[in-house]
Amino acid sequence: MKVSKDAAAAARRLYNLCKADGKVDEAKFSKVVKTIAERKPRNFRGILVTLKRLLEIDLAAKHVTVDSAAELDTTTKQGIVTKLTAKFGDDLTFEYRVNSALLGGIRIRKGDDVWDGTIKSRLENIANAF
Repeated sequence: MKVSKDAAAAARRLYNLCKADGKVDEAKFSKVVKTIAERKPRNFRGILVTLKRLLEIDLAAKHVTVDSAAELDTTTKQGIVTKLTAKFGDDLTFEYRVNSALLGGIRIRKGDDVWDGTIKSRLENIANAF
């Protein structure tokens, strides 16, 4: 769905009003969405679509996915959590996955940032160099 500039701007303003201390207040956000759905202002579908997209981006930026070739022990998991929360804040969510195709090492993804220390990526870099 194509969203007009006016609807996107209105959605950004509303989204910023829902934030308290840099975090989205669920009660405010839910009230805004409910009010828009009830009143149906001009371009309300575009506003709702943009609000959803902004929320998804915000949530993805606070979600950390850790891929490893083998199951990580609790010490390693705690070290990852400690370092990332010290750098990005304590409102992160963590997901740990085992992917044997990585051969070894760890890949950490937080939003659009990826830290890749896997053997598979190193081998691919060497293969691409030739």
